[in-house]
Formats: sequence, structure tokens, C-alpha cells
Amino acid sequence: MKAAVLTEVGAPLRVADVVLGDPGPGQVRVRLAAAGVCHSDLSLAGGMLRQPVPAVLGHEGAGTVVAVGPDVRSVKAGDAVVLNWAPPCRRCHFCAIGEPWLCEHAADAATAPYASLPDGTALYAGLGTAAFAEETVVPARAVLPLPAGVELHEAALLGCAVLTGFGAVRSAGVRSGQSIVVYGLGGVGLAVLQAARIAGAGPIIAVDVNPSKESLALACGATEFRLAADDISKQVRALTGGYGADHAVECVGRADTIRTAWSSTRRGGHTTVVGIGGKQDMVSLSALEIFHFARTLRGCVYGNTDPERDLPELAGHIRDGRLDLGALITDRIDLAGIPEAFDRMRSGSGARSLVIFD
Repeated sequence: MKAAVLTEVGAPLRVADVVLGDPGPGQVRVRLAAAGVCHSDLSLAGGMLRQPVPAVLGHEGAGTVVAVGPDVRSVKAGDAVVLNWAPPCRRCHFCAIGEPWLCEHAADAATAPYASLPDGTALYAGLGTAAFAEETVVPARAVLPLPAGVELHEAALLGCAVLTGFGAVRSAGVRSGQSIVVYGLGGVGLAVLQAARIAGAGPIIAVDVNPSKESLALACGATEFRLAADDISKQVRALTGGYGADHAVECVGRADTIRTAWSSTRRGGHTTVVGIGGKQDMVSLSALEIFHFARTLRGCVYGNTDPERDLPELAGHIRDGRLDLGALITDRIDLAGIPEAFDRMRSGSGARSLVIFD
């Protein structure tokens, strides 16, 4: 089968033949229908996030089960499924206290080879899923049955961007009538806008460096669009009665953007960070302002979601017309188009690129 292979950190992905074995005990083999190209894949390819190589990246995918290994009862051949790149074990400390998004074993599948190149070189699965391939083998707990009424190709976005965006809004406690500002309008940021609209928030302010994002933002629920600027916090306050937004969601993963998001919220406001940044990129806050503004700054991993619980809710929004997955997609590509999709992310253009396999 064909896959997009990262041969070494920093190298461009290349399409190559991959040898994939049959699923073993507790494993499932999936034929991919589509895979979204996420900024986390770019971070893995560039070394910001650690990744054994050579590897097949891609973690936001949907497809059809073609075979299951011994003892698998949750799915069967022919089932449509969404990949879950952070499957909880349901046994560790974090799972036991109701925080499965922090599961200690969610990344176990990424640390062992899952396939090989034709010459026998072992291959690793990016984030344990290896979705940039025609087929993949994953643990059974890493596949979620796709609810009825959801188009299979677009369902790939449910595996990361949409769960992350919707989860960020819900875990932040955004309520009807509250104001929210969203920084960074890639696939996750646009999903945050749709979630904020569904929650009844307003005004919903979208901020990005690229003016072409305005139409995407408005289509996804933004009531205001602003270009990133030195005075953007002042602009947000002007749109929120002079106080600042009740909520800010940062989808970029940069210290300066996190600082700006914090500064654009009101006293007692909440800033939720879903963007993944570098460990040397430091955010600076003074002790006095932490006390005086009484704001909350919090990280949010995978939207603080439990995909097994939350996927049916998202499917309901899709069936009822409240959630539009297609509005997040700006490019439909094949495996060979992934390097160009990475270039678009680096330049801040477009939203989600979707790899179509069939």
C-alpha cells in the first residue's frame, strides 16, 4: 500500500510503499477514506513534538474496518469508524479521576513499530494512528464507530479539529450571551467558532493574520473579524463594552498570542490555550496583574474531551444542520499534496486540507 513517509525529522514527506501486517490481538485494520492535515503533523515533522522515525504521520482520519484481530468485539469488518489518536486506557490515574484526555497510556501505540518499508526498515505510527496511508493498523480502542448520518470523508475532521474546538468551548464553560474572541482560524479555530455559535455566545470575534480568513470566519459563526495587530486587545475591548471578552481561545500556540489573548479578556475572564507551542517560548505575566485581573489561563488537551462520549453529540449537531464540517475544508488533496498543505499552514493560508483516498 501507499503512505506518506517521514524518513527523518525536518525532511519532506515522500509517498512510498509500506508493508502492513494483519491485525494482532486487540488490533483493527482500517482502510482510510480521508485524513485531515493538522498543524500537529507539521509539528511532528519539524521536531517540535517528538516522533520516532521513519514514520507515517497523520492522526485525523476516518475509514472502514477491513479486518479485526483476536478478541476484538467493539467493531467488525465493514464498520465505518473515526480514528482516535489519544485513546484512553480507562485504568490509569487520570482515567480513574475522569480526565481521560490526560491518559498515561494514550501514546503507547506511537512508541513501537507498526509496519515496515519493503527493505524491512521498521516504521512508526505518528501519534499511534498513521493516517497518511491507504490503510493502517491501530488498537481497537483507537477506533470509534461513526454515528449514522455523517459523511465518511468529512468525518475525518471529527477525530481532531472538531473534538478539540468543541471541547475547548464546552470545557471553558462558555454560556449563551457571553462574548468570546478566537485567535487563529485554522481547522480548530473555525471549529471553535461553530461551537461558540451553537452555545449562543455573542459577540463572537475572530482574529487572524490573513485577511482571506474573514469569509471562512463569518461562515462559521463569527460576528466580527479583525486582523491581528498590536492594538488587537484594545479593539476587542471596544467590541465588548470596554471590558474585554468573557472568553478567549488561543489556537496558535505562540507565547505572544497567548499573552494577547489573556490581555483581551475582562477582569475575571478566561483564556483557553489549545495551540501547541515550543517549550522555549515563554509567556510572561506579572504577579500583580495575576492578582488584579483575576483571570484564568488554562491549557486544553484534545478539547478536554472523551471522544467515545462526545462523538454522538457532535453527530447530532451535524444531522440537525448546526455543525458544518465542509466549512472547515479549503483543500482536497491526495497523499502527494501533503507537503504543499504543510506550506499553506506555515504561511497561514486556508483551513483544513483533506487527503482523499478513494
